[in-house]
Amino acid sequence: MTSSVLTRARTRFPSAALVAAGLAAGFGIAQGTGVRALGGAVFALGGVAAAVLWTQRRGGAVALGLGGLYVGAFVLAHVLAIGVGLPAWLAVGLVTVAAAGTTFLVADRL
Repeated sequence: MTSSVLTRARTRFPSAALVAAGLAAGFGIAQGTGVRALGGAVFALGGVAAAVLWTQRRGGAVALGLGGLYVGAFVLAHVLAIGVGLPAWLAVGLVTVAAAGTTFLVADRL
């Protein structure tokens, strides 16, 4: 590997971290403050920031697909918690790991 490849690898911010933060922190802030809109804003901000990276790295089609996964994870967390009866943090944790892991494999691996 050349030094430029190593430098790029070390400085490349993982979009999966934005996905995890958007889902988990968005939920935590909504729960902690009681203001769902604030949690939703954190969720949206994480998604938009990740979408910028996806578009730059993999193009619009992949960004749309990962955006759908991100929103789908949000919906699935609600289904698991409200519909299935899992504890809310468990539901959010499960979908966060799945969405962030998939995002890493699709968009962040070198």
